[in-house]
Amino acid sequence: MTTAAVTAPAKFVDPERGHKRRVRLFAFLAITLVVSLLIQGFQYYRMPLNLRPDSPLHDKLKPSGTIGLKLGIFGVFLFCCIFLYPLRKRWMWLMRKGNSKHWLDFHIVMGLTAPFIIACHASFKFRGFAGLAFFIMSAVAASGVVGRYLYNQIPRRVNSSELSLQEAKELQGHLVKELSEQKFFEPEELKPLFRLPTEEQARRMPAIVTLLYMGMLDVMRPFQIARLRLRSVSPLEFLTSLGGLLRTRHAEVEIVIDLARAQASLSKRLLFLSRAQQIFHLWHVVHRPFSFSFVCLAAIHIAVVTLLGFARL
Repeated sequence: MTTAAVTAPAKFVDPERGHKRRVRLFAFLAITLVVSLLIQGFQYYRMPLNLRPDSPLHDKLKPSGTIGLKLGIFGVFLFCCIFLYPLRKRWMWLMRKGNSKHWLDFHIVMGLTAPFIIACHASFKFRGFAGLAFFIMSAVAASGVVGRYLYNQIPRRVNSSELSLQEAKELQGHLVKELSEQKFFEPEELKPLFRLPTEEQARRMPAIVTLLYMGMLDVMRPFQIARLRLRSVSPLEFLTSLGGLLRTRHAEVEIVIDLARAQASLSKRLLFLSRAQQIFHLWHVVHRPFSFSFVCLAAIHIAVVTLLGFARL
């Protein structure tokens, strides 16, 4: 690595920083709530069903208990918020609020939180319509994670609209030019970040293999970047940066690493763009019917417990 002082490229500023902080805070609060419920009810939830009525927690944590019923109401509220995202595409007033990517991020966090809230509401008893609805809801939540990943594989502007292929290639050319002007890393040192299959190989991959391969590239990238960082850190910084996985105090090096990461990510997205779009469209075919099925089953469950009074038992 060249050690001579150089003028680093302009600092990369993430325009999504504020949004990411809000999503992380929301996710932290959701995780805290779920973990608190599981800790409080651990002994009750692991008891056999026939012994639960004798537990001092039964009146609180059973589905119609003081806490269980509130969790059910909160779960319904979460689902109403979750379905605002698809409604936004048809409701002009909502379309003007924020951008699609930001809505999708909160949609995903709520979609992952809701199954745990409902599981606690049901005190982990999954029977009849309620049980079937829960398992469908869990499948929808899991598929939502895959959908969010596929959504992120399509290059977009800050306002979440898709970049054209020409615009994406122009952005890639700009990143290549910026990276070629840096003097901190030799081209050979950066090469592992940009190692990709050929276009023909990518085109012939089955859908599931494409999805797994893209995921593998994204999982490996932080470790490849860590190896780059280790070329410029002291033994103490090796520890504080967790072996290069965290950012260091070398601002100029971090700027170059940000550029290299952005170029590697964009190159991968462009290579698999057509396949990612095909899989994303196929994902919609699966995700939407399951979502609507869950809504119908959840509505039946709510109607039954309300009309027949099961919620008071």
